[in-house]
Amino acid sequence: MTTRHLYLARHGVADAFGELTEPGRRQMDLFGERLAGLPIDAVWHSPLPRAAASARILGRHLPGASVAEAAELVDHVPYVPAPAETPASWAGFFDGYDDAEAAEGHRLAEALVARFAKVPEPGAADVHEVLLTHAYPIAWLVRHAMDAPRSRWLGLNSGNTALTVIEYRTGLPPTIVMFNDMSHLPPELRWTGFPPGGVRP
Repeated sequence: MTTRHLYLARHGVADAFGELTEPGRRQMDLFGERLAGLPIDAVWHSPLPRAAASARILGRHLPGASVAEAAELVDHVPYVPAPAETPASWAGFFDGYDDAEAAEGHRLAEALVARFAKVPEPGAADVHEVLLTHAYPIAWLVRHAMDAPRSRWLGLNSGNTALTVIEYRTGLPPTIVMFNDMSHLPPELRWTGFPPGGVRP
């Protein structure tokens, strides 16, 4: 049975200008150590600098893997829900999105699924790929794997360098092996992005 193994991760923590920080580099080194024993074929990354820098660090831990940009992994809102689909806590978040912006975001989300969320060609070897991206594309791929309503990407949050694994096998629905796992990170590097003094699990 041919399987595509997708290892999804959000980039390391970045500063307000979108550049990887020293804690972000430490996170990526630890993430790389975690994946170093796996037969990774390729690392694909978002075009944005924080993801590209994360991929360069990861590539040092995976010398047998190719490292390349994938435009579909860019940070984007994959689906703008209708008012009736929008939870009260998200009210106002989508203000200002016009129809053209919403359509472009959804086009990118569908392109992401078409490229990566599928079984390899019949007779091909198993594929092991890392996707270094952002919280929203990860949420969209998890939502797709669960065959959940399109608005369900809302609230599926990922910590920086947290690991999500989805497997695609011939003749079977996708399998979510793990979601948002941060066991490779020490407590001080988990759940970055929260404000100082914020509650952490």
